[in-house]
Amino acid sequence: MSMHPFADLVGLSVTKMKDGESECRLEARPELFNPQGVMHGATLYALADTGMGGALYTLLEQGELCATIDLTISYFAAIREGEIVCKTRVLNKGKRTASMESEIYNGETLAAKAMGSFAVFRPSRKS
Repeated sequence: MSMHPFADLVGLSVTKMKDGESECRLEARPELFNPQGVMHGATLYALADTGMGGALYTLLEQGELCATIDLTISYFAAIREGEIVCKTRVLNKGKRTASMESEIYNGETLAAKAMGSFAVFRPSRKS
């Protein structure tokens, strides 16, 4: 089974994960467009969410996991073609939560920006 089946489905690749930062890439294609013929906002949201998890994973201690608590995104430009790049950095990692920001570019154009909070936890043991 794939390490990230959803990323494989939409064609998302993680090209950087280091020191609280990540970079994800995706090529715009019609299967990811909304009825108006531009990139669906959910696709950009998925880029940010995946980028945030990837950036945070680089700072987790052994045995820790993370999960999205909330993520807000603002869209600035419609995307019709080209490569989309999401650059993410961890702003703060505490014992139980972390905060990240993502910037999503289409070429040189800032297309969206997201802020998110993730839970940091250790899985409970099964009895």
